[in-house]
Amino acid sequence: MIDFNRPALVGKELNYIQDAVAQGMLCGDGKYTKLCSEWMKKRFDVNQVFLTTSCTHALEMAAFLSNIQPGDEVIMPSYTFVSTADAFVLRGAKIVFVDIRPDTMNIDENLIEQAITDKTRAIVPVHYAGVACEMDKIMEIAQKYNLKVVEDAAQGVDAYYHGKALGTIGDFGCYSFHETKNFTMGEGGALVFQKNEYQEKAEVLREKGTDRSKFFRGQVDKYRWIDYGSSYLPSEMNAAYLYAQLEECDKINRKRHQVYDGYHERLADLEAQGKLDRPFVPDGCAHNAHMYYIKVKDLAVRTRLIAYLRENGIAPAFHYVPLHSSPAGEKFGRFCGEDVYTTRESERLLRLPMFYDLSIDDVDYIAEKIHQFEF
Repeated sequence: MIDFNRPALVGKELNYIQDAVAQGMLCGDGKYTKLCSEWMKKRFDVNQVFLTTSCTHALEMAAFLSNIQPGDEVIMPSYTFVSTADAFVLRGAKIVFVDIRPDTMNIDENLIEQAITDKTRAIVPVHYAGVACEMDKIMEIAQKYNLKVVEDAAQGVDAYYHGKALGTIGDFGCYSFHETKNFTMGEGGALVFQKNEYQEKAEVLREKGTDRSKFFRGQVDKYRWIDYGSSYLPSEMNAAYLYAQLEECDKINRKRHQVYDGYHERLADLEAQGKLDRPFVPDGCAHNAHMYYIKVKDLAVRTRLIAYLRENGIAPAFHYVPLHSSPAGEKFGRFCGEDVYTTRESERLLRLPMFYDLSIDDVDYIAEKIHQFEF
């Protein structure tokens, strides 16, 4: 069976984990946490980086730092992972879903303004498959109405919008380093932002509500309970694994783009014949080859194709069930306007195997089997 995903092991991951153990500090915010943070600051040109235990926790931190209060409204696409909404629901917010663009599967920037009310406090664009939302338009709307922008860049690490790293454009950006992502620490994420005014509050929030970070820097002689907080700091062993991956970022990128381009070239004729649609990347967007998906005619065709590929030793996957159609989505949110594309396009989409060790021979085989399928 060709797996859908396999976590990458490409460099000094195990050596760095051993070194982390030898350092005698496994609880986090040590050598490797700092190395990861400094690498991201330099690579992405961002002022503040806080490594977290997950992208979910990065989103929760962003919701708290955005001062989301009960009764506030937050705008986002319905086609996203539950964490995007959960982080704001935990703060008591009402989620307002808007439709997506069928070309990128991202939030339709032209529908955001009509969803704004006097209760709206934030916009949460989700950079699906590492392809940027139209951030210029979104930031223009946010500035007009004085709204926070929290970028869900879980899939967008080392992807760019007109030269700017995804996650660094809005007020806050949230990354994922889950084992399914381009760069992994097993479970993990990061919160990034440009304004230094959030630094101290973010430190307290991540460290259980204490000023422990100041204590380790020698700024206070003991650390105290300062404010609300939780435990969002990953262990040094996780950070050690991630740092080895970040060191090999360009190597990982090259291989993933080879796989992506391999699919894209081999399936072009099927798109020309109208049998499927391939991913679209707008001008000015530099994607990170996070995933490769195709879109077929409808749910019935996708269901047949999934069964067919599995019979031939290939493990594909569909993706999100739109949040607004789920029990919690109905309870905590509402859909603004008409669902023209969200449900329809989600039912057409099928993700193909994509990971660092996937061979071009495997890509050839998968493409060949798709060609043999009766659409």
